[in-house]
Amino acid sequence: MSARYAIYLTPPADHPLWQAGCTWLGRDPSSDLAPSPPSRRATPWRYGFHATLKPPMRLAEGASVQGLHAALCALSQRLQSFDMPALEVGALTDFIVLQAAAPLDPAHPLHVLADTCVREFDGFRDPLTAADLQRLQSRHPLGAREAELLARWGYPHVLDCWRFHCTLSDSVLDDGERQVWLELARTFFSPALERPWRCDALSLYVEPSAGAPMQLLRRYPFKG
Repeated sequence: MSARYAIYLTPPADHPLWQAGCTWLGRDPSSDLAPSPPSRRATPWRYGFHATLKPPMRLAEGASVQGLHAALCALSQRLQSFDMPALEVGALTDFIVLQAAAPLDPAHPLHVLADTCVREFDGFRDPLTAADLQRLQSRHPLGAREAELLARWGYPHVLDCWRFHCTLSDSVLDDGERQVWLELARTFFSPALERPWRCDALSLYVEPSAGAPMQLLRRYPFKG
């Protein structure tokens, strides 16, 4: 099975931050329309506006989309909505991102939600191949803890190495250029960030085939 599925966090469809994120990246992943990617933001364009909770995964043998849907419904039934932390545009290594304005305590509901998704949906994940591991390890040098998380959970930036962020750019290595894009993004997202974001749903995304634009399949409202 070439399709991959991911559990993401996205603002409500009527929230100005969702509209701003889709406009900035040049694509609405809930729509069937998939225009040509903008040259400067090609990778985040393909993934769509989101924050990662459970990274993209191929389904394990015996697992099904129907089972994943049922598990998401069951989890959302017991989750309660909560206020998102204050957010700001900033830099995460070489990338421009929307991130929490202050470090998140592991007990914060947002961090707990991310940890829960990593653990509870791991049974649906097909183990990484040797090629997958090599590809992920070649992106950036990994510390011992990140390598341990990659081997166990299929991704290095989870649990205690997870940081909430919505990626807004590809890697921008030049400091001056990165500063220009930071100022542009701060100005662009400022109006949308004035409205509080109430976290009240999970989003299921699919990558139909390798390299295809990811699509938002469904949002799962919290009902706890």
